[in-house]
Amino acid sequence: MPETARPSQDPIRIASNPIADRRAELARAVVAIQFERWPALYARYGEAGRERCVEDVGFHLLYLAEAVAADSPALFREYVAWVKVLFAGIGIPDEELGESLEILRDVVAARIDPATATRVQACVGEGLAALPALPREVPPFVRSDAPLGALARAYLDALLSGDRRRAAQLVTDSAAGGATVPELYLHVFQPALREIGRLWQTRAITVAHEHFATAATQAIMGQLYPAIFAAERRGLSMVATCVGGEQHEIGIRMVADFFEMAGWDSHYLGANTPADSVVRSVRERGARVLAVSATITAHVGRVAALIAAVRAEPGEQPHVLVGGYPFNLVPDLWKTVGADAFAPGAEEAVAIAERLIGPAARDRAVGVA
Repeated sequence: MPETARPSQDPIRIASNPIADRRAELARAVVAIQFERWPALYARYGEAGRERCVEDVGFHLLYLAEAVAADSPALFREYVAWVKVLFAGIGIPDEELGESLEILRDVVAARIDPATATRVQACVGEGLAALPALPREVPPFVRSDAPLGALARAYLDALLSGDRRRAAQLVTDSAAGGATVPELYLHVFQPALREIGRLWQTRAITVAHEHFATAATQAIMGQLYPAIFAAERRGLSMVATCVGGEQHEIGIRMVADFFEMAGWDSHYLGANTPADSVVRSVRERGARVLAVSATITAHVGRVAALIAAVRAEPGEQPHVLVGGYPFNLVPDLWKTVGADAFAPGAEEAVAIAERLIGPAARDRAVGVA
């Protein structure tokens, strides 16, 4: 059961992050030591490979910066788990990842203030301690024994073969046969797209496959909107958005659609929405709830900054729900960013929002004295 109490500690801020601010410099320092220590790397990868290593280490630093800002070693440990699977897919040994992280830890800790260095050592240390036992594979998300498992498998196969019409027909036929929109969202679209992500992570498919599957699914979701908009309106308004820089929007779109099916007026703002635009939309729409999504750890600080901007507005404030991959990994992270609650999925988001606004607000919205 997700917690819904007010946060008990000060939310993090991202006005300045000593690691993120110096990411380029730190990444080059780390890679310089790697190539000096292992000359075979240059022979193997060349200059182009060296630049790719700088890019990879830059991502390590970005995630480390967020884990340090949130004082959450668990957040970096989960990033290491993700990278281990990714690197296994391209043949990079676990030992190479471990030694790279050790160099990163030492370089960063030596170049920043002592308090931040202590957090760096804790975060990287937890990742290194967990590394040997972390899995090198992720189990498939589409399973034949799951509800609508056969349909999800057929839908996934259609997407992977580039057959959008086949995928759409499968959904249309299933809806005509009695499958509800929530069932299609939770048991077909969600596992199929998670499986697409897993296949990309293991390098079984490309980014192009992932983008095609996402775009096709969004188009097919649009065909279900007559059913989504059929619920009686209740006079309750909510805003659903991704933070600035976040491009993975389909999850928060599903959340908005579940609110719509529950009778709310949902205002879905999509991907990469600037914080000032979100604040203005919340005010203009009279939103009782703001749902914020971040699918990668590197955007956790932006969630905190957005919530702080919303809290700084005068007048009645919305309840803020957060969700997405990093919040699923670390149970208390929602408190750190200043949210009112965390929702692990679209169904839970609606249930938690109803609880947050309380029965009196629900009655007022539907005209009950």
